[in-house]
Amino acid sequence: MTTSKLLKTRREYRAALRRVEEIMDARPRTAEGDELELLAALIEIYEERHAPVPPPDPIEAIRFRMEQEGLRPQDLVPILGSRSRVSEVLNGKRSLTLTMIRRLHQQLGIPADVLLGETKIGRLRTA
Repeated sequence: MTTSKLLKTRREYRAALRRVEEIMDARPRTAEGDELELLAALIEIYEERHAPVPPPDPIEAIRFRMEQEGLRPQDLVPILGSRSRVSEVLNGKRSLTLTMIRRLHQQLGIPADVLLGETKIGRLRTA
């Protein structure tokens, strides 16, 4: 299945996935390697249009970064302000403020657009 057009139907998408499985071990800079690279790009475009991945919940993103960095809730006190505030934020009882978002972004490298997103408890507070 050599294709050089965008995948427009679910059938074309599934056929492209099957072909990728067939040539997954293709060597770079070969005809099959080039085909694999092209199919991967076409599949990515199709998935972005038809099955976009929603952004993560800001609190889940914080918890994920804490896990990555081996941080405990008490390690967030300098960023969020107090032990009780950390607890309230991590338990979804307090919204993130712009100040908290800035600090989380600067000190933990969490993308600001993720932190500005919707949480399970609603929008951010700008206080």
